[in-house]
Amino acid sequence: MIQLTPPLDLAALAIFRTVAAEGSVTRAAERLQRVQSNVTTRVQQLEADVGAPLFLREGKRMALTTEGQTLLGYADRLLALADEARQALRPGVPAGRLRLGSMESTAASRLPAPLARLHRQYPGVALELSTAPTQELVERLRAHALDAVLVAWPPGLPPDPALETLPAFTEELLLVLPARHPLAGHPDDVQPGTLAVFKPGCTYRRMAQDWFAARSQPMQPLELVSYHAILANVAGGGCAGVVPRSVLRLSPQARHLAVQPLATIDTLLAWRQGYRSAALDALRDMLAAA
Repeated sequence: MIQLTPPLDLAALAIFRTVAAEGSVTRAAERLQRVQSNVTTRVQQLEADVGAPLFLREGKRMALTTEGQTLLGYADRLLALADEARQALRPGVPAGRLRLGSMESTAASRLPAPLARLHRQYPGVALELSTAPTQELVERLRAHALDAVLVAWPPGLPPDPALETLPAFTEELLLVLPARHPLAGHPDDVQPGTLAVFKPGCTYRRMAQDWFAARSQPMQPLELVSYHAILANVAGGGCAGVVPRSVLRLSPQARHLAVQPLATIDTLLAWRQGYRSAALDALRDMLAAA
């Protein structure tokens, strides 16, 4: 007699993903507004369904097993496809979850106004915004962990055939130097020997390092996690940096810096080839009007 394997329960996968994200049944239950016993039972049922332990239980802490890590990737894709299917059956009605990834600079300087308009006009859209460097955002988009991203595509890198893109903003990148630093027509004219940057995967970092490649003495990278930290270190006199003009306009450090144009680059809205949703269409309209 053939025994059929029961299909994976999407609700159980959503609970599993929340526990994985929170690292705790207690916090997952609070986020999901469920009782802890229900969350624990659903995870145990899912483990029985897949025939493998999904978590290592270390006191109250829940860490994914190797099998759990594998299932998490599939859960992200299955739940994203389910959301996409729901939205495809409601064409023209912007609603449901939209997971948007953005570079930090774009989130800080470009998105507040269009996202506020999106919320006012389409309150049924549940927007989830996360920030990361371009390379990480594109990887998460390909893995179905995000629905759309705002990224600076690296110059010279061919388009990704798996993605569709649309220009959203044009950024002017500025070389920022300590106050009263003379004009730097060549990388050797830059007096600090340290370049304040984000971690690898940031397109602006790559463009800055490409420009400094002609310098006789290599620039030493100082990896920081925010533009506030980058600009503060440049203002302190020990570093150079590269930031979009739109970000510099927001910073109180601007008056303590010498600046000069370096390059321009488009910020692209990107999504997976074939992905469609009314929520994404609404976001595109808001960005076009920005």
